Amino acid sequence: MINITNRVSIEDNEIEWQFIRSSGAGGQHINKVSTAAQIIFDIRQSSLPEFYQQKLLAKADHRITKSGKIIIKCQQSRSQDFNRQLALEQFIELVKGVGIVQKARIPTKATKGSQRRRVDSKKKRGATKALRSGKGDY
Repeated sequence: MINITNRVSIEDNEIEWQFIRSSGAGGQHINKVSTAAQIIFDIRQSSLPEFYQQKLLAKADHRITKSGKIIIKCQQSRSQDFNRQLALEQFIELVKGVGIVQKARIPTKATKGSQRRRVDSKKKRGATKALRSGKGDY
């Protein structure tokens, strides 16, 4: 059981794990050992609440495919176990992030005093510049 939040959790068998060879430099070790961990999670076939599914499918993230699958690949470490833990943390953060609903911003108006101070400072700056542009007597 993987706990996303206090109320939301998913079964272990809903996540498909693949261990593949890491890309990049590394010599013989990297060519022989499959240390990179990859998570494949089907959003539509999961037991996530409908709210989470809709938010995940609407999210613009390169890790979510058009077919509704989350694919997370982690190859930061030479250890397969450490890469597996990092990939799982990234997955949990992704799913947990769509559950947070941001407060609606209420636009406020500037106060009369702040508007007056702004206009006064603009007038003062304009007067300073006007004094510079005066033609001198030769």
